[in-house]
Amino acid sequence: MTDTTSDLKPLRRGQAPSVEYGVYFCLIFATSLPGALLRSLAAAARGDLAGPGPLRRAQTRAREITPAIFDV
Repeated sequence: MTDTTSDLKPLRRGQAPSVEYGVYFCLIFATSLPGALLRSLAAAARGDLAGPGPLRRAQTRAREITPAIFDV
């Protein structure tokens, strides 16, 4: 069954993101980086090093939020 609760659409292949999109992506990435760092440090303290690193976590979060702003 298809999940229709999320209306996030990825950028179409071949479509260059706008400068404004890049600015928002960078701002959201920079904002989510401290939280991602703390989550990674907490996971390392528990001995769970199998998950993604802090940069990947912040990048994933920014890729989830930014298209929602632009309704791409």
